[in-house]
Amino acid sequence: MSSTYVHYAAPSSLPSDYALLSRYAAANPGAAAGADEQAEASSVALSSDVDEHEDESSGLDIHTNGVGIGRSTSKRRSSFPSSYITPFNPTMGPLPDKHGHRSGPHPKDPNENTPLLAPPVPRIEEECDAASNDSARPFGELLREEARILVKYTLPVFGTHLFEYSLVIASVVSIGHLSTTALAASTLGSMTASVSGFSIIQGFASTLDTMLPSAWTSTQPQLVGLWAQRMGVVMAASLIPIMFIWWSSESILLFLKQEPEVARLASVYLKYSSAGLPAYAFNAISRRYFQSQGLFTVPTRIILGVAPVNALLNYLLVWGPEPIRLGFIGAPIATAISFNLISILSICYGVFFVPKTAWHPLSMRCFTSLGVLVQLGLSGVGQVASEWWSWELVGLAASQLGPTALATQSVLLVSASTTYQAPFALSVAASVRIGNLLGEENVTRAAVAAKCSILMSLVISAVWSTMFMVFRHSWAHLFNDDPAVVSLVASILPLVALFQVFDGLGAITSGILRAIGKQFTGALLNLSAYYVIGIPFGIWLAFWRDMQLHGLWVGLTVSLVYAAAIGVWICLKTDWEREVEKVRIRLEADQKDMQNDVEAIE
Repeated sequence: MSSTYVHYAAPSSLPSDYALLSRYAAANPGAAAGADEQAEASSVALSSDVDEHEDESSGLDIHTNGVGIGRSTSKRRSSFPSSYITPFNPTMGPLPDKHGHRSGPHPKDPNENTPLLAPPVPRIEEECDAASNDSARPFGELLREEARILVKYTLPVFGTHLFEYSLVIASVVSIGHLSTTALAASTLGSMTASVSGFSIIQGFASTLDTMLPSAWTSTQPQLVGLWAQRMGVVMAASLIPIMFIWWSSESILLFLKQEPEVARLASVYLKYSSAGLPAYAFNAISRRYFQSQGLFTVPTRIILGVAPVNALLNYLLVWGPEPIRLGFIGAPIATAISFNLISILSICYGVFFVPKTAWHPLSMRCFTSLGVLVQLGLSGVGQVASEWWSWELVGLAASQLGPTALATQSVLLVSASTTYQAPFALSVAASVRIGNLLGEENVTRAAVAAKCSILMSLVISAVWSTMFMVFRHSWAHLFNDDPAVVSLVASILPLVALFQVFDGLGAITSGILRAIGKQFTGALLNLSAYYVIGIPFGIWLAFWRDMQLHGLWVGLTVSLVYAAAIGVWICLKTDWEREVEKVRIRLEADQKDMQNDVEAIE
């Protein structure tokens, strides 16, 4: 699986989970229907496969006159304030060790224009990075150091995801108490928004996981701002067809045989939600802008301030006093206001509280090199969308198994999505850390960080698996007290416990693939895992072998075993020297473009 919160890519969307239980409750009035939250996507993992044979097939060549990057995969389901994030402190990269490796960029050949005192290289300063002979140190020592760094980065990302859930939960809870039709409409509208809008935005934004971290620790940190601006241009273009779909959604939903009233209300939900769509796209970019500089707590502080405002807005606009109460449309309006508020606070924070080292002045350069972002972004969209849609298909298949299976599926999906947040947060941290190390040309530590993140995912998975096994007979009571649901949940939880291991590995490998620009590989893994192996096999077991819901989860587990195994193999076999060279070529191409611009102005 791969996800971020409801609009990233989790096994299912949060409103869908609530809808499953609401349908169960309608069929069984005596049963309680409950569900919590969903896990965020992202998480988009991507891959620019620059192996020679892939270069030929993709048409993306590596050369010194342009950016040579392939295509890739994605994300799914960013931050609790960490105890300490080392403040910005530019330093020079250390000298090469005896093997010729260094943790800073290689200096360019001097000429008559080279300054005698080269400017310092900005970086996310970590004490262990000061070592100049990493390749000569014990692997265990390096592993412990990277584990501490990844934990420090992961905690704020994890916190951000948790606070973001409140934006979605507040909307679902407020609408869910209006009427069954209102809940169904909001569910349909939210699912349409995720499939046709949010997954596309997150897929494109995941390209920045490749571009920004390595740019920040290079000799040209202003490229962080330039690539962010370029992504803003790509996002603006992508919003046009998304807006068209949302504003034409009623006719589309009616064509898909949805109930007329539900389709009408879902269309209203989407039209008002569209007011927050540009802000949502901007937030996807700004978060990565901050995270690439090691400012992981910034998104946390912002979302922590907006979350209570969002809850208050939902209450006032949906259920508040008569003069300001709007009813059904109040929820999407409240969410749109919250997204825009996050954008405004992000701009203010970036302008007044963050050094301008990463910023690039606005210029026509933001309209250059867009093809690279589009190619990588489409691969990211392919992975994100394919995963989101796959879980919707699984939910649709479960709906054919009866109300008890529907309720059980909702409990299991919410549980798996929630536990997924920890490995997904770790994958974001790993993506930033590895990207920074590649920008510093620190080959040794980049390899260690990748291996460390994989090992940490196994530890996290072991905790969740143990929890599910220990509490499997009582776990369902957190959501539902119907004996049939409790029994069915208990019988499937051992499979979900096994599922955690490969789900976590899949999240981490997605983050590593994003860091090295291999989105296309991730997309191929997801497409083949879900649509070629997992879903067909699960449906065959569920309906033709009469394994019911057990069969669907067996299929999902098999798909993740396949994706995780191949993903881990690719990450462990990565040629980190070559990945550093790819980053160097891309940065040199940008520097050459910058020099050409300066010469043209002169």
